Amino acid sequence: MPSNNLRVVDGQGELPLARPPKPEPVALEVIQAQRTFSAAMSLAVNVSGLEEKEIYIPLKIDAGHWTRIMKGDAHFPVDKLNEFCDLVGNEIPLIWWAHSRGKGVHLLKTEAERQLLAEQERSKELELENRVLLKALHGRAV
Repeated sequence: MPSNNLRVVDGQGELPLARPPKPEPVALEVIQAQRTFSAAMSLAVNVSGLEEKEIYIPLKIDAGHWTRIMKGDAHFPVDKLNEFCDLVGNEIPLIWWAHSRGKGVHLLKTEAERQLLAEQERSKELELENRVLLKALHGRAV
């Protein structure tokens, strides 16, 4: 029996994370200084601001196995790496792995363009909100 002893009830959905990750920026040198993949995973968890159970439960990894992964005594299932990075809100393990192979990581142009468009849209929304607030502050109708 798994040590986290979770039972799934048919027809019952999964609860989302109680809180989103709040990752802090990490210098590339700090990531590259990690000696092992497990150390990079631990760094990714630490900077996410999440507790470990908020990560291994959604990943459906047994608590005991998770502990062994974090100690470097077991392997992380690589097919869950994308989901892990999404959960912790950073790419630290990917960056570490690429660096260990003498490679770098960069956004593909299409992804960079998508992020730029999203930021531009958000900027327009904020500008509109700002104009409305300024007009309201000065007592003018919008």
